[in-house]
Amino acid sequence: MTRQDGRAFNELRPIQITTDFVKFAEGSCLIQCGDTMVLCCASIENRTPPHVPEGEGWVTAEYSMLPRANRERSKRDVSKLKLSPRSAEIQRLVGRSLRAAVDMSKLGEHTITVDCDVIQGDGGTRTASVTGGFIALALACRKLVKEGYLAESPIRHYVTGISAGIVDDVALLDLQYSEDSRAQVDLNCIMNEAGEIIELQGTGEGRAFTLEEQQELVRLCAKGNRELLAIQKEVLGGAF
Repeated sequence: MTRQDGRAFNELRPIQITTDFVKFAEGSCLIQCGDTMVLCCASIENRTPPHVPEGEGWVTAEYSMLPRANRERSKRDVSKLKLSPRSAEIQRLVGRSLRAAVDMSKLGEHTITVDCDVIQGDGGTRTASVTGGFIALALACRKLVKEGYLAESPIRHYVTGISAGIVDDVALLDLQYSEDSRAQVDLNCIMNEAGEIIELQGTGEGRAFTLEEQQELVRLCAKGNRELLAIQKEVLGGAF
């Protein structure tokens, strides 16, 4: 099968990450994965939600798509007075993924909120939000250390996310919209730098899939996540 953009079946789209994209956020980046563009901003508050144990911190995320992020204008969530079910599900995924990267006892009584706003969507917005959101989170944590609020970074490990899917019975890495919209199977995989899985979301959209196909997709995602990890480390300047 020949992909529309000429990529190999196991090849990522071109990745570009621009840090400090926003002046006022404690950590920010613009992540571009092919034609998908997500702005990720991390904000720090010196308080925590009531459910958080004393002395510990909290990390959460919000996700939204701008009205013309897609081919046709969509209504803003605020106009509907609530998040769309899709946005709510994605921001919970991003929040869970980023919390896995942080030692809350080392974060202290701070809340870091990572806002992921899709400027342009061409598939893979949730996984781009995780990959870019981690960079914004890491930069915010560095700021806390640099300014003397923390003795050391609370980051446990890097976190990346990528998707894979089956299109015309062929397993492909990093689906763009033209592939994602007709995928028979779609799988999102979030991993840490040890290659361990933080979250796996797999859906048979056009047909059911076998355990062997699932494992093939996970192997593709593992390859993609290793490449994203190398990019993150280059952007952030190495390990914590």
